[in-house]
Amino acid sequence: MIPELESGNIALLSMLTPLAATPLMLLLHRYPNWRETVSLGAGLVLLLLVIQLHSAGTTPLETTTLAAPVTGISIALAVEPLGLLFATLISILWLATTVYAIGYMRHHDESHQTRFYIWFAIAISSAIGIAFSANMFTLFVFYELLTFSTFPLVTHSGSREARLAGRTYLGWLVGTSVGFLLFAMVWTWILAGTLDFRPGGVLAGHITPSQGGILLGLYVIGVGKAALIPFHRWLPAAMVAPTPVSALLHAVAVVKAGVFTILKVVIFIFGFDLVNSAWSQELLLYAVATTIIIGSLIALRQDNLKRRLAYSTISQLSYIVLGALLVNSASLTGSAMHMVTHAFGKITLFFCAGAILVTTHKTKVSELSGLGRQMPLTMAAFFIASISIIGLPPAAGTWSKWYLAMGTVESGQWLLLGILMVSSLLNIAYLLPIPLNAFLGSSGNNKSHFQEAPAPILLAITFTAAGCLFLFFWPDTLYQLASSIHLP
Repeated sequence: MIPELESGNIALLSMLTPLAATPLMLLLHRYPNWRETVSLGAGLVLLLLVIQLHSAGTTPLETTTLAAPVTGISIALAVEPLGLLFATLISILWLATTVYAIGYMRHHDESHQTRFYIWFAIAISSAIGIAFSANMFTLFVFYELLTFSTFPLVTHSGSREARLAGRTYLGWLVGTSVGFLLFAMVWTWILAGTLDFRPGGVLAGHITPSQGGILLGLYVIGVGKAALIPFHRWLPAAMVAPTPVSALLHAVAVVKAGVFTILKVVIFIFGFDLVNSAWSQELLLYAVATTIIIGSLIALRQDNLKRRLAYSTISQLSYIVLGALLVNSASLTGSAMHMVTHAFGKITLFFCAGAILVTTHKTKVSELSGLGRQMPLTMAAFFIASISIIGLPPAAGTWSKWYLAMGTVESGQWLLLGILMVSSLLNIAYLLPIPLNAFLGSSGNNKSHFQEAPAPILLAITFTAAGCLFLFFWPDTLYQLASSIHLP
């Protein structure tokens, strides 16, 4: 175990650990076994550091200031329950994805593997910086670093399609953050004189409800990583990246950084009362509800498996934003829990898509009939992850969707409850037929002999699918952290 340190120092070490591994990876680029050992070792150290933070409890802890570029504005780290929840998710799934990537990158004979692992580690460091940001300025710095560090991963193959996707990715994410999010931050600073995260918010008494409505809209639109329609095009475009990138960065780190930012803004910049009094709250809620339904409908029409999963992510992210904007105890608990349960479910689905690709070279849903007899473990994991995304027992998504539904009831938003129910039916329609057809459909060109993906890929799939089940039967730690994020 890591020696006893102050929580702020542990947060700093957590952020620096992936970065510290990158020079070693570069030096060992001719020795892939050692390079990947370094990546796995950094992931393990990060996980141990985050686990040690859990022993300090769930109350906000001391702040560690790294720099103060402007008087009154600092780059600083602090640990609180929501950030700890996000950091725990990142650290667990980075380790799982590294194991997966070893099998995928080698078996798929991907080029520039050292470059891949280096940028991957830099992106993880940026995501940890977001998780432990003590103020909105620090979060914005790491938010932008995450965008630029994932750009080389999106364009990894160097193909024309990848370069076009990279321009779309960078254009939408930088355009929204600079055009709206940065403006919202400057306005917040002018009004409140601070960008610190404080329970109950910093804007109370400094802003009128009409101004609050505009500012809330700027923040929600400015967080392009939350992928609200029509600011979503970057996410399906980024599916050209290697599957490990799609799996972690576009099922966990990047998209979850978006919804995490919205949760932080609602809880620590605005506060409950100001959000509820903002004239734009209702408008934003129905914009989010529209994204939930449209994302599901588009997913239903996609034959490319990764694109179907990408549009599913767009829909599922809006569940979290919906809970944030409802700002009541049940909805915020549901949002925080869904951030985790969706991550485990969706990363498993992407892992399965990559396993199918490297084993059979198939990418389309219409090609998977009978595949369950060739890849039974992979398709069983796909089934478990699907029922978690849908919200059916015995999988983890059941709990997060339950609390989100209770949040709509607590707010008297019966139409939104209906939208959540309709969306779950659409989840069934675009996810469940895939594993059912794989096990029960005609084999066609899929031979019936057993042929699973390489062992590292299968190990990672088994771990994340097991996580979907584990969090259903033992959700206590997740619930305790999620339910404490909104406490003063």
